[in-house]
Amino acid sequence: MSSTARNAVIGLSAALIAVLLVASGFLVRVVTESDSDGGSSARTTEDGGALLEEETRQSDGDFDGDLLAEIARVLEQDFVDETRVDPELLRDGAIQGIFEALNDPHSTYIDPQTYSLSRDDFEGAFQGIGATVSKQENYVVIVQPIPDTPAARAGLRAGDIILAVDGENAENWSVEQAVLEIRGPSGSSVDITVRHNDGTEETLTIVRDNIPVSSVTTTPPTGQLTDEAGEPAEEFGYVRILQFSRNTPQELEDAIRAAVEAGAQGLIIDVRSNPGGLLQETVEIADMFLDEGVIVTQVDRDGNERTASAREGQITDLPIVIIQDEFSASGSELFAAALQEHDRARVVGTRSFGKGTVNHAVELSNGGAVYVSIARWLTPDGNQIEGRGITPDVPVALTLEDIDAQRDVSIFRALNILRGEPLPEPPPATETAEATGTPGATETATATPTP
Repeated sequence: MSSTARNAVIGLSAALIAVLLVASGFLVRVVTESDSDGGSSARTTEDGGALLEEETRQSDGDFDGDLLAEIARVLEQDFVDETRVDPELLRDGAIQGIFEALNDPHSTYIDPQTYSLSRDDFEGAFQGIGATVSKQENYVVIVQPIPDTPAARAGLRAGDIILAVDGENAENWSVEQAVLEIRGPSGSSVDITVRHNDGTEETLTIVRDNIPVSSVTTTPPTGQLTDEAGEPAEEFGYVRILQFSRNTPQELEDAIRAAVEAGAQGLIIDVRSNPGGLLQETVEIADMFLDEGVIVTQVDRDGNERTASAREGQITDLPIVIIQDEFSASGSELFAAALQEHDRARVVGTRSFGKGTVNHAVELSNGGAVYVSIARWLTPDGNQIEGRGITPDVPVALTLEDIDAQRDVSIFRALNILRGEPLPEPPPATETAEATGTPGATETATATPTP
């Protein structure tokens, strides 16, 4: 398949199974443990050199932060293109080089703006106006105002171009900059000048509020749960977990109980494009469906193991099918593996991404953070997920014909399993539409931050 055709397929596939995420500026969620100290081990010099604190530098003679500062001074004095010798640019380049040397895609530096957005994501709420946005050419554009939020009530519309915020020209703003300018304390106001699709311009005064961010939805991508024949499948419940945040366990419990009370005979739990989230909440959710046994084992660099095990008591004993795809990563893989290897659920879809690393977030003095890989995690059967992913029990790959017809074949196969029906033969490999890359790495699959 040509690269053009492949990109088109990925875009159509993303449209078919699109899900609204709240982005944090970086595109792959990590399973994280919070840093209890929240301390900083770095400071920034005026000339752009990033130096370790004195006590840290003395304990590790192999790293000479002063050398970085010395190099920065030489470049500032002698480099032919002085416009490139910006202290902040050099500092960020040095930081990036440190992490590139680790050869670990999960350990990274997060700048202050991005980190301030990411922290809100995990808490399940933020203070702002409530509208998803994206970048189009030179401006940030409203993708969709969230229903029953200040943005919607004030009259923001999908497709509105943000021209200015509080009188400041917003041309060439990044998405992150726009979100940071628009967000603010609940009860405060912000003036947003927009150009509507009809060409008219308007300045709206919007009073910010506390905006809850749901991480669970019961609405399938196509709007209704239907089988391959197009008939409603009302006898089954459908739940999609968008990410694992503070509120996800309660949101999921409410959705599952509602499905059980409605008489559901089985459940579909959809974790497609779920990039992970908080470790403790992920384990808690897996425990909802298990009575006993190991959920996950963490192994640190010294070989020490920490095991999380299920406690007695399930939220339901209904049969479960989990749907995943190649963009299901981290916490969603932990969850799928725990239920799959305890024979509590069947897994349908494609092989998942393969992110089996626990990351530790350490806040820095500049408001940014360092995400450091501190452990690998193993499935209940001791299988490593890093670089391997979760293999589905029933492989399903979209064909070009499925995408053209907007047929959600993974849901069809999940319903076949719940009904005990025979599964059709998989299509030849040449007909499958494969999407490759990092979760959220294509333009059509990127999440849209919410101001």
